[in-house]
Amino acid sequence: MSAPKPSQPACCSVPEADWPLPQVLPGLTLHSCRFDPAQLAADDFARSQLTPPPGIASAARKRQSEYLAGRLCAASALRQLSGTPSFPARGAENAPCWPQGITGSITHSHGWAAALVGHSAAWRGLGLDAENLLPPARSERLAGEILTPAELQHFQQLADEQRATYLTLCFSLKESLFKALYPLVRRRFYFQAAALVEQADNGRVRLQLREDLDAEWTRGTCLEGQFGIREERLLSLVWVPAC
Repeated sequence: MSAPKPSQPACCSVPEADWPLPQVLPGLTLHSCRFDPAQLAADDFARSQLTPPPGIASAARKRQSEYLAGRLCAASALRQLSGTPSFPARGAENAPCWPQGITGSITHSHGWAAALVGHSAAWRGLGLDAENLLPPARSERLAGEILTPAELQHFQQLADEQRATYLTLCFSLKESLFKALYPLVRRRFYFQAAALVEQADNGRVRLQLREDLDAEWTRGTCLEGQFGIREERLLSLVWVPAC
């Protein structure tokens, strides 16, 4: 007798193809869904045929539901890209372990989750991050921790209503950068390791490393990215092409 097919968990909407960023990149697939921790049912992981890893099964409802939603998006995106859905395991620094030949990234924020996948023959690294726009008071408190001296100087020159968006952008891009580079450098690095050095009106950005991460990813190396804002949520993407 064949195993029963997975059914939709109570806490998540069905993942759908999405691209809330300004520039579509060739060969990449992004799927997103909504999730509600209050709707998490005791059998939602079993219903989805996903075994939660250590630490998730005993975690708070919010953590369980965002993990489940992210993996459902990943499986849906992998189905479209390769024809074979699968749930990426959780590896070092909580980075997803993608199937052979696949590169990807998962993010979740305030009831929304997404996964981005592509073939590793075309993409060495992908980093996707979603953040709700920070409140002005919190952005002022976090600025010194997240921003480099040059970024902080720019932040202080902005109008009050622009500062929170800029701080959210820098925070999100540096999270995306970490997701894109960690599988390549295999070491943790922090907010001061990179700076936003270019920002275009079309959402394209450029980040520059401020320290050596390994023999390849050295101080001064630049990486491309982009961002978009939808429904008070900022989504950023940083990528490392294969050639």
